[in-house]
Amino acid sequence: MKRIFEIDPWIVKTHELDVENKRLQESITAIGNGYMGMRGNFEEGYSGDTLQGTYLGGVWFPDKTRVGWWKNGYPEYFGKAINAPAFNHIGITVNGEKIDLATSKFTDFYLALDMHQGLLTRSYVYHGHETAIKFTFDRFLSNAVQEAALFKVSVDVLEGHADIQFDASLDGNVVNEDSNYDEQFWQALEENPVAHSITMETIPNLFKVPQFTVTLAQRLQLNGQDVEGVLTTASGTLNETVTTRLDAGEHSDLVKSVVVVTSRDIEPEHQVERVSQLLDGVVAAGFDELLNQQTAIWADRWATSDVVIDGDDAAQQGIRFNISQLFMTYYGDDPRLNVGPKGFTGEKYGGATYWDTEAYIVPMYLAVTKPEVTHALLQYRHDQLPGAFHNAQQQNLAGALYPMVTFNGIEAHNEWEITFEEIHRNAAIAFAIYQYTAYTGDDTYVNTDGIEVLVAIARFWADRVHFSQNAGKYMIHGVTGPNEYENNVNNNWYTNTMASWVLEYTLERLPKANGAVLAKLAVSDDEQAHWQDIIDRMYFPTDEKRGIFVQHDTFLDKDLRPAASIPADQRPINQHWSWDRILRSPFIKQADVLQGIYFLNNRFTMAQKEANFDFYEPMTVHESSLSASIHAILAAELGKMDKAVELYARTARLDLDNYNNDTDDGLHITSMSGSWLAIVQGFAGMRYTDTQLSFKPFLPSTWTHYAFKMNYRGRVLAIDVADTTTIKLVAGEPITVLVNDKPVRLEVEA
Repeated sequence: MKRIFEIDPWIVKTHELDVENKRLQESITAIGNGYMGMRGNFEEGYSGDTLQGTYLGGVWFPDKTRVGWWKNGYPEYFGKAINAPAFNHIGITVNGEKIDLATSKFTDFYLALDMHQGLLTRSYVYHGHETAIKFTFDRFLSNAVQEAALFKVSVDVLEGHADIQFDASLDGNVVNEDSNYDEQFWQALEENPVAHSITMETIPNLFKVPQFTVTLAQRLQLNGQDVEGVLTTASGTLNETVTTRLDAGEHSDLVKSVVVVTSRDIEPEHQVERVSQLLDGVVAAGFDELLNQQTAIWADRWATSDVVIDGDDAAQQGIRFNISQLFMTYYGDDPRLNVGPKGFTGEKYGGATYWDTEAYIVPMYLAVTKPEVTHALLQYRHDQLPGAFHNAQQQNLAGALYPMVTFNGIEAHNEWEITFEEIHRNAAIAFAIYQYTAYTGDDTYVNTDGIEVLVAIARFWADRVHFSQNAGKYMIHGVTGPNEYENNVNNNWYTNTMASWVLEYTLERLPKANGAVLAKLAVSDDEQAHWQDIIDRMYFPTDEKRGIFVQHDTFLDKDLRPAASIPADQRPINQHWSWDRILRSPFIKQADVLQGIYFLNNRFTMAQKEANFDFYEPMTVHESSLSASIHAILAAELGKMDKAVELYARTARLDLDNYNNDTDDGLHITSMSGSWLAIVQGFAGMRYTDTQLSFKPFLPSTWTHYAFKMNYRGRVLAIDVADTTTIKLVAGEPITVLVNDKPVRLEVEA
């Protein structure tokens, strides 16, 4: 495996421009601030292979779904995260030659993402006609002013003289790489030379989805002074040219400040005025001061979320990279947003949110951010209940079916086996409510908005099951479980198990819920009795001889063999095999049965956990980014330490090491919490119920120490694991926790 970035605990860096892996470098050096983000594209442009990408939170387009075999209930459109107008461009011409690292001569290349504050730095020495110049580029997207992006180009002339021309531009004439025939999703409304701005609007659509209007404006400063360059405009573009002449030993800085606003927040007729106001403040504060504010904000975040690892710098870099990318994608600032599977790093996967958020992000964010951040994720789903009702109605079913892919609550995925069949996502929404309630001890949400969500999902499951007269059991046919390498199966154990659990949890919560909400929901005694009957008589495929839960009815009829039997040159199989061959194979994309065992962990014996792990893990190819972390957690619980460490490395460095050869088009943002879960729930053995917090720590043999902090019910705990384990209460009321099944009383030290 070739690593294209060097190992460093806090910096993702390289001294090589790897043209064969340019897109991979762009993905890994993507930055964001929750409001917007961009790939690590070069400011001065690059004529070689590249994937240009700038993205704005909540700005999307409903592209028409085209299929030759339309079925009732099929989504009308495919929601796309569209490439937004580009604002990072700063073309550079030296002595008449345009700099382009695909063709220009250069040395001493350096590229680094500083995870302390999300600062991207790049430098090289350009060798031109009778001159040598060191260029250094710094950029960040402000967390203090989320609409602001700042770029600085530093110039040091090493030899000769240089007539330098900077062309700082805003460009709305962008396309998605997956566009049909380079179709553009944007149309120009205005170029405003006075405000140095452009205003773009998404093109009309057929589906009554509101069009988005975006205004971008820029200002330039040369060596700390405002500068008015030569301004030119064309439809959807604005360019400002600034020139300077430098001799050997001289230095110059160009700062480009950009502000972006959208119609999600500012009405179109007020956008130019608003960007001008914001730019006044940004320019007055300046690059350095805003970077200082950025660093302070990130220092507060790292103080509660950092995981310190001694003895393995690769492991340390991996988890910090994942945490930083998660926080650059989502930190709860806008309850209308969620965590996209690619975040702001690529256009693949389209939608704003998958079930990944509830299954993987929620348990981490509960412990490393304020409860309000996770509450916003729950509220996002409640606010989209109307869309979930619509999705169920499209399938002629009762209740609510939450979408697999969405921006507004309406299903927007264009693969039938996902839209129709991967309905297990519904259970993850409910399980997130359970996790929030059990972890925080706050039942305010579950007793009000939460119970509305639970009842709606329960009603869906009660309608989606059918009763088999032959078996005398309730069953669920025609589904795709978490293992997407099997479609249209019957009685997926995970789906049946989680559907039953949702009904059970909803019945448990109903008597405690808000009276006014219950009156509105009108869950009758007969309805509750039916739910209980489903719980009592749900069918769960099992194999008594092997002592396992069977993934689905016919799984054991496959040609069962381990993934180790697959030739190395055929991995990943999703890039080498036909879909038909994959579906017929026994190979598992990600945790399926084991996902259910992970969720409902305290319901299963260690013998059951071990039998199922030993049966399923060898057949798992881990070609889903969501897979390795679940297996790492269960391996740690079962004492399979080497396997736990191996799978932690896979989840922590999935993108940094490009394990699945699919990071070039964007990072796997929603699986990045898996590295935190693998350490905290896996290596440290953290578990919680409604009444108890517990730990069963172990130290990987190649590590000398690891430590982390976590919020828990108004407290801050610091966990330190070395040859011995130390757990301290940093803030909050005294608490008793279990450590290796023994109660330990914690109090803040005087």
